[in-house]
Amino acid sequence: MSQRLILFSRYPEPGRSKTRLIPALGPEGAADLQRQLTEWTVFTAHRWQARSPQTEVLIATSGGTSEAWQQWLGAVEVQPQAEGDLGDRLHQAFQAAWQAGCDRTVIIGSDCPQIEPHHLDEAFAALQQADVVIGPASDGGYWLIGLSQPQPQLFQNIDWGSDRVLVQTLEAAQVADLQVAQLESLSDLDRPEDLNLWQPQPQLSVIITTLNEAANLPQTLASIGDAPVETLVVDGGSQDATVAITQAWGAKVIHSPAGRGRQFNQGAAAAHGNILLFLHGDTRLPPRFWEHVLQTLQPPQVVAGAFQLQIDSPDWRLRWIERGVRWRSHWLQQPYGDQALFLSRDRWRAIGGFSTGPLLEDYRFVRQLRRQGTIAIAPAAVMTSARRWQRRGVLQTTLLNQLILLAHHCGVSDQQLARWYR
Repeated sequence: MSQRLILFSRYPEPGRSKTRLIPALGPEGAADLQRQLTEWTVFTAHRWQARSPQTEVLIATSGGTSEAWQQWLGAVEVQPQAEGDLGDRLHQAFQAAWQAGCDRTVIIGSDCPQIEPHHLDEAFAALQQADVVIGPASDGGYWLIGLSQPQPQLFQNIDWGSDRVLVQTLEAAQVADLQVAQLESLSDLDRPEDLNLWQPQPQLSVIITTLNEAANLPQTLASIGDAPVETLVVDGGSQDATVAITQAWGAKVIHSPAGRGRQFNQGAAAAHGNILLFLHGDTRLPPRFWEHVLQTLQPPQVVAGAFQLQIDSPDWRLRWIERGVRWRSHWLQQPYGDQALFLSRDRWRAIGGFSTGPLLEDYRFVRQLRRQGTIAIAPAAVMTSARRWQRRGVLQTTLLNQLILLAHHCGVSDQQLARWYR
């Protein structure tokens, strides 16, 4: 069964966006609110899509070019809305989905900040039995409408923009003898009195790099659980069950050439969050990690953050490694990639992302960040696999890491360093 989620939104252009809010916010403020609401709704839709990979997500756009939308929101599928009033545009969107082979189609707007992924689950589930699903809005309209096939009569003779939209739509459905399912009532943000519904929402994307991580990835994904984040797994060509595990868990899979820096960059380019957390496939996040991320990034001087480090082994020698990492992270502001680095998307773009050489991508990344401000350490620890210390030995691994850094600062090429390291 094919299904499609369509998001109706307008390009955030001052004077043409959220016009009913211009008296309260001004043209620029109203357009900025349109931008924030659209970003939040797209982020919510993609969080949901990760759990429903068979569903296509499409943005039906008003204003702006396709290139402008994709430059703004990243890798999204966009399609201009049809001509006519809102009813004409809704009908044409449902008709196009039906012609494309979609058995169930749901349309939402970008005006309802209360939409959560479970609402979309409920909408598509309702269409298994009902002809129409509607999410009533407190202003007399609706925040969601879904159909199992086009129903043009639902969009004719409707007083769009009035408080009678829902009543008139339900009456039309009754006349057509359609079975209607209703979701819970939510509130749109259209008028100055609605502004208390919205506080700017941080959007966190967790980007995980993998290469044959089937043994560790289930624990890594379990540490994310049902956190309110977007999860992307960027796989470098695994030959084991890594991709199948990712898909079964419900995270989005991105395929990439191997190389941690390259994989992280590709994941960041596809992410929709305004905060990015970079996680190794063998590292587990602490409980309520997202709250630590947001709190750590709050001070204005902080440009990035990381977690403290715990190593998953009872070996007493690794406690000394953990102490050394704690000292290096706090006093030298030099956390490494296995501590789950996090920062804003804008900061990641500003420094050009990670280097794509064979190693030291995290070391270079952090050194660039240190030139711009403080790198703060969250008051919680990630748990990382002990396999690299177990494979070479604790002393040998520690010495090799320090020699690699020394050789790097002496000008030895990355290719030579990689040969030594491996």
